[in-house]
Amino acid sequence: MSETRIEVFTDGACSGNPGPGGWGAILRSGAHEKEISGGEAHTTNNRMEITAAIRALQSIKKPSSVVIHTDSRYLMDGATQWMKRWKANGWKTSDKKPVKNDELWRQLEAAMERHNVSWRWVRGHSDHAENNRADALARAAINR
Repeated sequence: MSETRIEVFTDGACSGNPGPGGWGAILRSGAHEKEISGGEAHTTNNRMEITAAIRALQSIKKPSSVVIHTDSRYLMDGATQWMKRWKANGWKTSDKKPVKNDELWRQLEAAMERHNVSWRWVRGHSDHAENNRADALARAAINR
């Protein structure tokens, strides 16, 4: 039996940084699509970017092969490069300071454990259809 392949497109937005924020994600498996979104009253853009990926991964019911498309280098580099080093350093940066948003990075790490996750960076605001849709979901969630 083959593993389900799911493509996820995420984005986060903030009105002011910090300020009210929203996140959005589109999950696609074959012909099936699902949109999810949410927001927080006081947050940052980076927190919303991470939250979009966490919520998308948490919404997938069974272990899957997941490709996450994001326009956030912070999210992608954190997940693929920095997190392993932060964890080895006791969730401290290379200059021994606490990692910002460490509770979200830990949630992301836990959400990724169930899946085979790979990451794809897309240029933001470059007419990438799904990135534009995820952005619209995130922006709409700011004012809910």
